[in-house]
Amino acid sequence: MANTSSRTLRLLSLLQHHRYWPGGELAERLGVSPRTLRRDIDRLRELGYPVEATRGVDGGYQLAAGAALPPLLIDDDEAVALTVGLRHAAGSAVSGVAEASVRALAKVTQVMPARLRRRAEALRTMTVPLEWVAGPRPNVDAEMLTTVALACRDTERLRFAYTSATGEGTDRHVEPHRLVSLGRRWYLVAYDLVRHDWRSFRVDRLSAPAVTGARFRPRELPAPDAAEFVRSRLDRGSRPHTVEALVDAPAVVVRARVGQWATVDEVDDNRCRVHLTTHALSWALLALGVAGADFHVVGPPELRDEVADWAARFTRAGLPDA
Repeated sequence: MANTSSRTLRLLSLLQHHRYWPGGELAERLGVSPRTLRRDIDRLRELGYPVEATRGVDGGYQLAAGAALPPLLIDDDEAVALTVGLRHAAGSAVSGVAEASVRALAKVTQVMPARLRRRAEALRTMTVPLEWVAGPRPNVDAEMLTTVALACRDTERLRFAYTSATGEGTDRHVEPHRLVSLGRRWYLVAYDLVRHDWRSFRVDRLSAPAVTGARFRPRELPAPDAAEFVRSRLDRGSRPHTVEALVDAPAVVVRARVGQWATVDEVDDNRCRVHLTTHALSWALLALGVAGADFHVVGPPELRDEVADWAARFTRAGLPDA
């Protein structure tokens, strides 16, 4: 369906910007057979576009003179598919493709019905593309993408459920900034109102996004743009975390309990400093928990977030059943 819809759009664009097309030349331009061209012409007519045909050896096609073109009749998923496809093509390294895609996207949105045009425009203007990368292709719901894009455009606070890479579920309340398209994945860059910091969220891990009706004044992003923010987070995530914590227990006790995982240095008779390197912050929390004493996280900041998430989960686990 996506290929057919894209070809139909291209056919419509050609008919709009060239007075008359010989059938053979038009089929060759589209890369289809004359029979397929006739079917595409019939589909345009079914959608309400007045296409005239001239029979014979030199026969061809043209739009009826002076005809007012109706809006493009496509559904929500097709509108998102076209917008995403053309938006990605706008970042193409192939000569001429980027400029043509930008022009095509502007034309396509202009002939969409008003409701779809609003959604497609939000998705187009609120998305920042990054270079293509290999990897799995997670499924992202089209309705979810447009909901998030509209919240970004309208500066409206957003709530959603989020599942982390470790499978932990949390409820988030954010001020959405931009969507970033990174190859096969989509990220939402937003200010987290609970953690009081900027975050990037994998959109395929979001569920039930809902606008709150509360508008906000956009904050200054701590990066040149949303794409650079996501890139820096991904680069940081690919490196191991260096964890440092102060533990309220003698070094000899802590060393006996976590020494195989960390370096333990004495601060005084009753406190020690723990250092460890890990790719998973959850392992750092397990080690500090095994120490069996109060501790204070010196760094990194992400570990403090992990502590808060664990604390909330353990608190809920200790509550009596309702």
